[in-house]
Amino acid sequence: MFGLNPTIALAVDTDHAAAEVFRANFPTANVMEKPVEALFDGDLSDPPTPKEVKSKKLIGPVNVVLGGPPCQGHSNLNNHTRRRDPRNSLYDRMARAVEILKPEFAMVENVPAVVHASEGVVKESIKALQAANYVVACTNVNLQSLGIPQRRKRHLLVAASRDSGVDPERALNTVKNFKHPDRTIAWALYDLLGKTSESAFDAPTRVSDRNAKRIDWLFNNDEFDLPNHHRPKCHQGEHSYSSMYGRLKWHEPAQTITTGFGSMGQGRYVHPLEKRTITAHEAARLQGIPDFFKFDAAVNRTTMRRLIGNAVPPALSELVLQAMLWDLVNAIEPAQKTTDDSIRERSPRDLQQRP
Repeated sequence: MFGLNPTIALAVDTDHAAAEVFRANFPTANVMEKPVEALFDGDLSDPPTPKEVKSKKLIGPVNVVLGGPPCQGHSNLNNHTRRRDPRNSLYDRMARAVEILKPEFAMVENVPAVVHASEGVVKESIKALQAANYVVACTNVNLQSLGIPQRRKRHLLVAASRDSGVDPERALNTVKNFKHPDRTIAWALYDLLGKTSESAFDAPTRVSDRNAKRIDWLFNNDEFDLPNHHRPKCHQGEHSYSSMYGRLKWHEPAQTITTGFGSMGQGRYVHPLEKRTITAHEAARLQGIPDFFKFDAAVNRTTMRRLIGNAVPPALSELVLQAMLWDLVNAIEPAQKTTDDSIRERSPRDLQQRP
């Protein structure tokens, strides 16, 4: 909408499949398969290390830094190492990258529980960014309100250089107050009904005989929650996981899509109208990933589930950056004030039409 053609100066991940899929979709991007801490190895607020000086020269000028450090260490579903997971420390690598690259804007997304990490990564990152001449704001966003057909919440940390004149708090309020009418599974998947294919992208996971019988029970009894006595014994006690082994509802949004969407034992992932779990294609639709995005480089269903389940709907970063850019325009040209209505008119493409 701003007539900008972004250049991806750096995309970094240790996941080979993720890097290959990214290369396939963004062939001009500079993609590196290595730990981000290998590029930005200094402590927060310290002078650049020799490796960081080399990284900055290699990457070149950067306007925007976006990142989603692994969230499993913070997730409420992780009962083993929650709050003290070593992956949590990767969060502050995002702040370190901002200190070194000095972009105009930065956005870090994660699960809402990240604020409770025992390492205090969010507070320490905010402190370092403020000391590096950035204005910082944080909030939780319900992606369902952005038009994503999924109940999913994310924590956002947004920073803007003080010299830019952008107020990240104002930009985040625009995003948080964006109220798109709820979109449903029917809206996202109706044209995929009856689609058959042997491809890993469109073929459902084969379920065990026991799970096939559980799916039959849900459909034969027109139910969406599986009673305890039909669950495995380990899931028959008192619990709050009613969505496990459950069936999705056609006229409602999906639950949060995770890497387990191919298994009915890992969430409410049974298709609303067909006796199977949802496919990778359907999960990608529910994430707001458009059909033109290619997953051919993912060699099997397990890899696809990992990449799609770990993804964050692209509409989130698009809307945040859109609000930040409009704030930048207004800072440069005060006479052109942006209203909430004008932001709505320029809402992300995948909020205007089905993916």
